[in-house]
Amino acid sequence: MHPVRFGLFLLAGTITHAQAAAKRAESDGFYSVSVNDHFYSPLGSPESPQLECFTALTAIAGVTSKVKLVPAVAAISFRTPPLLAKILSCVDLASNGRLIAGLGAGWQPTEYKAHNYPFPSTPVRLEQLDEAIQILKAMWTQAEPTYHGKHFYIEKAYNNPRPIQQPHPPIMLGGSGTGLLKIAAREATVLNIIPPTGNGKDFVNDPVATLKFDTTVLKQRIALLHKFMQEGGRDPGEMELGGLLLLGLSRKENDPALQNLATQLGFPDFPTAQRAPVCLLGTPEEAKRELHKRIKETGVTYYIFAASSEESQDLFVKEVMPEFAG
Repeated sequence: MHPVRFGLFLLAGTITHAQAAAKRAESDGFYSVSVNDHFYSPLGSPESPQLECFTALTAIAGVTSKVKLVPAVAAISFRTPPLLAKILSCVDLASNGRLIAGLGAGWQPTEYKAHNYPFPSTPVRLEQLDEAIQILKAMWTQAEPTYHGKHFYIEKAYNNPRPIQQPHPPIMLGGSGTGLLKIAAREATVLNIIPPTGNGKDFVNDPVATLKFDTTVLKQRIALLHKFMQEGGRDPGEMELGGLLLLGLSRKENDPALQNLATQLGFPDFPTAQRAPVCLLGTPEEAKRELHKRIKETGVTYYIFAASSEESQDLFVKEVMPEFAG
């Protein structure tokens, strides 16, 4: 089994705040920090501050030295694959080899329309993701990168200097649909398993998808991934399994604030929310027990948290993380 790792999803609205949050996360012992790749955040309104993903990660690279940098996740549609290969190469260089290349097919149609990006069907976006990964790998590893696909092509797309990490930075894919799992089974090092976003909403804003994505469904998705890996000749143990979770901790049992958070997410009651793969809610002791249970039952070992409050982050760092150190 892979080591247990914890990442922090940064919700900063300025570069200064992002740098400060990342420095704190590194000092607190988090394995990684993440920035989302959107024109406006799904967690706020279209008018809410939203940093450009790779500019923010590069700024963070300059003030940190150990923490991994993980876009969660970069939409293939927003940049041509050769440009994305160059950007990711530079982030890896700027961070001295700390990039994990988080990638996805894109899912929020409103921002595509608002910014004049085509939003093809999910099968087409998955084809584009697959081809983009081939271009990334070619430009990260080949002296004269060349690739001709249905949607994209490159011809001697020189990429010097290449990333520090060899043969290339780890690839993390985000999603849980069957098409995405097939690509991950061939190409990914890490899979960040989240509820489906095919209806244009993420789990924070989609109670129906959130409720459906319980532990049983999570296990089914993992089993299907492992099946695809075995069919392709890969050992399922090679894949590091992760997830994006909302973190809410309190010293009070059945804290009304956390119960209200569970209600906002669409859960019928607090215990159901506490068991859900998309949340970690409760007291520090409850969180420790729940994490041990999830790791044992699912094999998910890499948890990226969006903290709902300063108290939640502090309690997690001081009272939960030490349980899983080493």
